[in-house]
Amino acid sequence: MTDHVYKKLELTGSSTTGIEGAVSNAIAKAAKTIHNMRWFEISEIRGEIDDGAIAHWQVSIKIGFTLDD
Repeated sequence: MTDHVYKKLELTGSSTTGIEGAVSNAIAKAAKTIHNMRWFEISEIRGEIDDGAIAHWQVSIKIGFTLDD
């Protein structure tokens, strides 16, 4: 088994449809420039309220990825 070194990046994704959508949006955006992503952890969940209803879900995540050799 090869030893790995990992780095964590913190992002906040948003979605009008829910928590999963917010996480998926953040990961999809990161995948355009970050490779070797291995896991994510949710660090914060919050939302925007507009006219008494949920307008956006906002989820802060940390993405772990391996560094290149």
